[in-house]
Amino acid sequence: MDRRNFLRQSLKAALGGAAAYATPSGLNLLGAAINSYGPGSFNDYKALVMVFLNGGNDGFNTVVPLEGASYDRYAAARATLALPQSQLLALTPQAGGGASDGARYGLQSGIDAVETVGTRGLQRLFDEGRAAILGNVGALIRPTGKDDYARPGASLPPQLYSHIDQSQYWQISRADDPRKLGWGGRIADLLNPVNGGAALPMTISINSASTLARAADVGQYVLHQTGPLLLQPDDAGLRATLQALVEADRQGHVLERGYAGALRRADANGRAIAQALAGVQELGTPFPATDLGGALRMVARTIAARTALGHRRQIYSVSLGGFDTHDDQLIDHPVLLSTLAQALTAFYDATVELGVANAVTAFTGSDFGRTLSSNGDGSDHGWGSHHFVVGGAVRGGRFYGRMPDLSADSADDAGQGRIIPTTSVDQYAGTLARWFGVADEDIDLILPNLRNFPLRNLGFMG
Repeated sequence: MDRRNFLRQSLKAALGGAAAYATPSGLNLLGAAINSYGPGSFNDYKALVMVFLNGGNDGFNTVVPLEGASYDRYAAARATLALPQSQLLALTPQAGGGASDGARYGLQSGIDAVETVGTRGLQRLFDEGRAAILGNVGALIRPTGKDDYARPGASLPPQLYSHIDQSQYWQISRADDPRKLGWGGRIADLLNPVNGGAALPMTISINSASTLARAADVGQYVLHQTGPLLLQPDDAGLRATLQALVEADRQGHVLERGYAGALRRADANGRAIAQALAGVQELGTPFPATDLGGALRMVARTIAARTALGHRRQIYSVSLGGFDTHDDQLIDHPVLLSTLAQALTAFYDATVELGVANAVTAFTGSDFGRTLSSNGDGSDHGWGSHHFVVGGAVRGGRFYGRMPDLSADSADDAGQGRIIPTTSVDQYAGTLARWFGVADEDIDLILPNLRNFPLRNLGFMG
């Protein structure tokens, strides 16, 4: 290993220790509530797995009205982006689980001459009651209508329609936190004692650090989809130099000591997870040969190692990019949805294989939705969008939240085809947090805006 590659590997390993995002603090925002949770608080295991769709997924070409006047309104509003009915896979809701507008919906199939599977797996999970659809979700501070949006000084999330701001806000869900801690990280800070002396942090991100997992005290671990990146230079002299650099209490500057500590933690965490993964049986469930497939396969393998890691609770983050479909949407979007659906389906099947399907919930997030209107061959930055929740504990085969009116310039249209969300990220996250084990009285500590919404529990978790 040459010096340049060694330095690059060192930086990746340091991220594995979450040094960049862990802010030591004696003034934990969750305060005394943490003392309510301890190693004996839960006798079960649960995991949350966020799949973030970077760029802003076009939810209105993901879940589409199937027929009749609802389809006609959709087709008129979407213009050049409207999908033919032949490209939709019908969704069959459970009794009483239909969409709020009474319309029948389907998934964009993602099926063509090259890809014959498409989104069929996700259709199967919905029809079997293992997947739910949340209609028109987005970042909100309080319930917002068209008149509210137009009012000067309206209470709105910061920098609407900006990728960087909205992808962060979706995962932070509050604008008043200078440290920009993710709501998953705040959950980890609160519940971290339940994992006792676990060998690895509760929050694990695959391939890159996640905003969702930023915490005050619990540093996320960044795990590559092929396994931990360990600092093992081949050269004996380089190994000795490294050991001297990171040895405790040998550094003269506080930043040097902090960096050395991060490398020591990263190395210890990497060795712990490598040992735990070596002790689990290979999965029999096939995963697609995509980056998302590889990332979710690593999540499944790490879940299989939960006992060796000492975890009763885990929060995972993975991502899939490419959803900023300003152009070529009808070409690119079906491929993205097929990639998502096949990886999510394989992941659910792997949790069945591992016997933890009822204990693991995967859910999607994204910067925002896309405009209902077309810009010619793509869509622009929007607001509300539809999302998926998958798992054995999900009350699936149902639609949750209010589906928007897809007529052009409807009461749900903030202008230029940007659909105002009717369900907030806080309601979405609060429902997941409650299932995960956060006491109702503590959820407002995680999601302070939730108190602004009359419905705190969307009911999609059993």
